Amino acid sequence: MATEQGFIEYVAEQADLGPRLTYRKMFGEYALYLDGKVVAFACDNSLFIKPTQAVRNDYPVFPIRPPYPGGKPHPVIDELLDDPERLQRLMLDTAQLLPEPKPKEPRSRKRRES
Repeated sequence: MATEQGFIEYVAEQADLGPRLTYRKMFGEYALYLDGKVVAFACDNSLFIKPTQAVRNDYPVFPIRPPYPGGKPHPVIDELLDDPERLQRLMLDTAQLLPEPKPKEPRSRKRRES
């Protein structure tokens, strides 16, 4: 079942991170980006956070399962949708612990090298 647009909009509203939090649709599901870093996935109308030390330290009781078939297990943080302050804090802490995204090469350059 694909994630509904209304669900992802609700997640963004609850996180209250303004334009710092963006999302991109991928195969009917969504990746959520905070300051350009993928911090979470929305799959089957559930919210999965990247597994980092922030989750292990502060929220060790979240259920863990793959967000999509064949994916690595991620903590499911649906319960934080009712607690916007904790949701925001976890997303910020997660982004801080993730490495900076690698710069992408321009498309035209990739094609010439192929």
